[in-house]
Amino acid sequence: MRKERYSLIGLMSGTSLDGLDMAYCQFSFDGSWHYDIVEAHTLPYSGEWKKRLAQAALLSGEELEILDIEYGFFLGKQVRRFVKELDLRVDAVASHGHTVFHQPLRGMTKQIGDGSALSLSCSLPVIYDFRKLDVLLGGQGAPLVPAGDEWLFGDYAACINLGGFANISCKKNHKRIAWDISAVNIVLNYLAAKLGKEYDSDGEIAAHGDVDQSLLEELNALDYYRRKAPKSLGREWVEEHIFPLLEACGLKTETLIATYTEHSAEQISDAMKTLRGEVLFTGGGSFNRHLMNRIAALSPQVTLIIPGEKLVNFKEALVFAFLGVLKLRGEINTFASVTGAKRDSSGGTLIIPGTSKS
Repeated sequence: MRKERYSLIGLMSGTSLDGLDMAYCQFSFDGSWHYDIVEAHTLPYSGEWKKRLAQAALLSGEELEILDIEYGFFLGKQVRRFVKELDLRVDAVASHGHTVFHQPLRGMTKQIGDGSALSLSCSLPVIYDFRKLDVLLGGQGAPLVPAGDEWLFGDYAACINLGGFANISCKKNHKRIAWDISAVNIVLNYLAAKLGKEYDSDGEIAAHGDVDQSLLEELNALDYYRRKAPKSLGREWVEEHIFPLLEACGLKTETLIATYTEHSAEQISDAMKTLRGEVLFTGGGSFNRHLMNRIAALSPQVTLIIPGEKLVNFKEALVFAFLGVLKLRGEINTFASVTGAKRDSSGGTLIIPGTSKS
């Protein structure tokens, strides 16, 4: 399906459970790729959906299969409403799904949101399950955004997304590399909830809290940070390594937030230490003013670029729509140089309404 113009809806659900990002994007190719986020919307999860997704990893195999299908129908319903309300012409839907397990060293990654249920519900072609092929090829299955960074944002020295996890994508020896830097909002939001808040708005709690140097040193000493890329993180790593440290130290929550924010800033700065030029920052963490100020202070050799709000909020949904375009064209959308897989691949499963998987 190679043509010059494509219109896709990208769906993204992050580990921080902020909501479902839906972006209607148009792409054109004239020797290089161009994009436009035409319409975009975040649907906040209801309390019930937030609870079900947060507890998905605790379900039995049978219960998880049911949730996978029900969440697929939920996604399809939201897409159908989005398309109808805005009268959109859509070639396909590209869905990241919601990550429940990500253990690439065990050959396992699971993003729920069954593609067949999604396609049936919205009556559109669907590309989903983007990570599995790369994991089966021995890769990390993450990060996947570097294909978008290469062909849509290649003028920047690097692209960093600050979501549940921070990840970076950049060039090294003329090859695109990328890795997960550290957990960010998945931890900060967890701590903010202890104070009755959804998140630390503008980093105000962190800005007025005290950084505990002993805890900061323990966090920075975690083995993951000494490993070389390719590497990626999942909720399991946070639950095994981060939460126990925070719970055991006996510090007040405000101090934990301040210390963990400083830890995130230091790790993100360290990931940029060899870079020069402009670095594009997107994702919800880019709105954390204190975090961004600390990153800037620790990284004087680069210029931090925070684009318009639409791109900050919907870059990942945009990129998954673009990965869907590449899949439709039968082109590479996952780089072995990023994930450590045996080869580059065109990840994702295509569902066409009324047919079997392609």
